[in-house]
Amino acid sequence: QVALVESGGGFVQAGGSLGLSCVASGGILSIDWMAWYRQAPGEQRELVASISPTGVTYYTDSVKGRFTIARDNAKNTVDLQMNSLKPEDTAVYYCNANVKEARGRFSYWGQGTQVTVSS
Repeated sequence: QVALVESGGGFVQAGGSLGLSCVASGGILSIDWMAWYRQAPGEQRELVASISPTGVTYYTDSVKGRFTIARDNAKNTVDLQMNSLKPEDTAVYYCNANVKEARGRFSYWGQGTQVTVSS
C-alpha cells in the first residue's frame, strides 16, 4: 500500500518562508505527476503547484514567483518551498501523487500539514 507522508509547515509571519516535504513509499513502480494542494477553512481544495516526472511545472497564479516545487524521482519525494508568504496562504497543504503500482495507477494523498501565516 502506497503512503504519502508530509513534513514541514507551521507558523510564520507574513513575508517569511516555509518548506514542505512529501515522501511516497510502498509498492511504487513509478510516479507520474506530483502536486501540492491546499484547503483553507470553508474553501474548496485547490491546486497550488504540480510537477511532471521530467520537471515540467505548473503554479496557480497566486503563488507564481513565490513558491517553488521540486521533486527527486530517485527518492520519490516532492518539496514545496514557499517564500514571501501572505496571510491568504494560510491553509492545510496536501501532497498528491499519481502512482503506478503492479495493480494499476492510483492517486494518493498525504495527511495534510497546517501552514499559518500571520499578518
